[in-house]
Amino acid sequence: MLRRAVVLAAGLLLAACATTGSKPPKPAPNPAPAPVPKPEPRPAPQPEPPPRPSIAFADLPGWDSEDHAAALAAYRAGCGADKSPAGQEVCRRAKAAGALDEAGSRYFIETHFRIEPAGDPGQTGLLTAYYSPEYEARFSRQDDFTVPVRPRPDDLVDGKPYPERAEIEARDEPRPLAWMRPEEFFFLQIQGSGTLVLPGGTRKRAIFTGTNGRPFKGIATPMRDQGLLSPDNTSGGAILDWLAEHRGPEADAIMALNPRFVFFRLADDDGAEPAGAAGIPLPAGRAIAIDPSRHGYGELYWISAEAPSLTGAFPTYRRAVMALDTGGAIKGDIRADLYIGRGRAAGLEAGRVKHSLRLYRLVPILSE
Repeated sequence: MLRRAVVLAAGLLLAACATTGSKPPKPAPNPAPAPVPKPEPRPAPQPEPPPRPSIAFADLPGWDSEDHAAALAAYRAGCGADKSPAGQEVCRRAKAAGALDEAGSRYFIETHFRIEPAGDPGQTGLLTAYYSPEYEARFSRQDDFTVPVRPRPDDLVDGKPYPERAEIEARDEPRPLAWMRPEEFFFLQIQGSGTLVLPGGTRKRAIFTGTNGRPFKGIATPMRDQGLLSPDNTSGGAILDWLAEHRGPEADAIMALNPRFVFFRLADDDGAEPAGAAGIPLPAGRAIAIDPSRHGYGELYWISAEAPSLTGAFPTYRRAVMALDTGGAIKGDIRADLYIGRGRAAGLEAGRVKHSLRLYRLVPILSE
């Protein structure tokens, strides 16, 4: 008993000494557990796009009646603008093959290209046309020749705002390149280039050098809506005739509805077709202007256009064409502007083209 008491007393004494002396270090707290990152949500699986329908050449409307030799010649002339590897190789082969007969040309196209529709299958768009006009001009202002052909202004900077048409035309032009009738100059701007026939037989090419950056707005629809033209007669020729007959403030007000203004430079006219945006001369009837954000320069296309909405138009346009140009009003997957050629006859035809369009891309393939 005594031994237990002594041991107990000694234990209490040691405990007392421990509480009155230095305290032992407290144990370090356990670190908080790191937050577990939440898993990133997995994106919902996207459905595979439906396969593009397979189209045989024989299924192209009008393929059997095509002038395949002319189509291949147009391809050889413009395919250098196609920078894709397959396009470059097929272009090289086409040039190496030289001028082939009808059967050989058809075989080459059918074995070096496959067909896919532009846009959604079955979707239709719009075909219009343009041309390279020839207009009279003068070296100085006289008679009806009251509008200056203006060079690119020194203060014009691409991408920065610039005045609209009406404000530009109200300014004096210190460096006129030539003088034209107002309505003909308006159409020269729409076409983007043309030939000026000056006194003494001098011929000059008016070449596009830039715009004021404003959007193109057609005047056919407002003229129709105002009752100035009938709904089925808004062709280029009808518009030009109306502007000439109402030359002055009335016609000026209509032309001002299109704020876009084009500037030019002059060069000697060599009689060749004008070059498009791809830098390649446009083969008449075999070149189209396209939306370059949707299509590539130097590519081969098939147009199938019908159901014209303007009086006097050809019923159909079905042929192979090259994408070599663009234009301010040419926007979208199924939108094309067919280059008809030079002069008045081409202008009459081009002004009547407003057709429902099916557009097909002929994609180059490397067959053996």
